[in-house]
Amino acid sequence: MELFSDAYFMNEAFKQAKLAFEEEEIPVGAVIVCRNKIIARAYNQTEKLTDATAHAEMIAITAAANALGAKYLPECKLYVTLEPCVMCAGASFWSQLGELHYGASDPKRGFSLIQERILHPKTKVTKGLMAKESKNLLDEFFKKLRN
Repeated sequence: MELFSDAYFMNEAFKQAKLAFEEEEIPVGAVIVCRNKIIARAYNQTEKLTDATAHAEMIAITAAANALGAKYLPECKLYVTLEPCVMCAGASFWSQLGELHYGASDPKRGFSLIQERILHPKTKVTKGLMAKESKNLLDEFFKKLRN
């Protein structure tokens, strides 16, 4: 896997999803990259923080803004293992995120069900990167939860 490739950064997000899985959180992981450097890593922490908004993307966007000392992230790329929900897509809009790369689609709560225009008009979107691995981890989590 080439260093600084989309596959490399999505794999780093997947590592975060595995951390969430280990902590019995819904396994979604995210990293934010600026100029080929990871400036934020996060995973879902809604249970740990008892906060329904503690999605991986929200935590990563806040960490990236703090790392850069800026509220806008036009030069940044978000890599996340699951298609963002409407809340997280809205946060990416307000932060003017440069690129969004996500793995598995979310047919129940993903932003694309509502409308593609919820993202900032300049945000480039790539979907399907490590989709199978991301979906398998989510399926394993929910199977374990049901048992």
